[in-house]
Amino acid sequence: MQTQVQTETTPVLEIRKLTQRFGGLTAVNDFNVRLMPGELTGLIGPNGAGKTTVFNLVSGFYQPTEGEILVDGVPTAGLRPHKVTALGAARTFQNIRLWNDMTVLDNIRVAQHYQLGYGFFHSVVRSKRYKEREAEIAKEASELLEVFDLQRYAEELPKNLPYGTQRKLEIARALSSHPKLLLLDEPAAGLNSSDVLELIRLVRWIHEKFDVTIWMIEHHMDVMMELATQIKVIDFGETIAEGTPDHIRNHPAVITAYLGDDNI
Repeated sequence: MQTQVQTETTPVLEIRKLTQRFGGLTAVNDFNVRLMPGELTGLIGPNGAGKTTVFNLVSGFYQPTEGEILVDGVPTAGLRPHKVTALGAARTFQNIRLWNDMTVLDNIRVAQHYQLGYGFFHSVVRSKRYKEREAEIAKEASELLEVFDLQRYAEELPKNLPYGTQRKLEIARALSSHPKLLLLDEPAAGLNSSDVLELIRLVRWIHEKFDVTIWMIEHHMDVMMELATQIKVIDFGETIAEGTPDHIRNHPAVITAYLGDDNI
């Protein structure tokens, strides 16, 4: 794998001239972004603008047609999703993806499979290394559930939990991999108004407590305007605006993209 010398100014994520085509459709075109440690930024745009495609490219679910993606200074070209996670990028999904036939605790534990520290042989013979590492993982998972106030659900199946609690669990699971970059894909989707307020508090708390760079897609503009310091807007795969929330809120191209020319 190609590596790059790390410095204090190395971006957590850098995307250069990213283009993604599906047949004759260009989903993302010449997309660029540079996220530094500790930032909390947003990516918005109308439905079908290409936002989730960008996240799928960053997390390794797609390989770009053109361009380059670097996570913590390391190119991700050709890497599978678990290898991108190992570099320090974790994500959640617009539609919650939990292992519903595993307990809440096991959802956290299994998310650490890429960093087990033992091989197949150790798991078969239940070696000392296997037992020690499994105990460490169980302890860390329990501590994370406690931090997120989910410990009381440890032996529950996620499908039996309220929707807002499932969303909280998905974020906790992503953080169990100790990411430097957390990608949140519409975390407020499906939440009621009280859960949305709780989500705003949760994301702000995560950003401060876990010292993680957060990049968020969100259709709830109150969530985005409350949390993000910088926002990039795309439409039909093209970047049409970027800047502070106040700048974006009043940008003519953004208003047109969301409302259409007839409503301006």
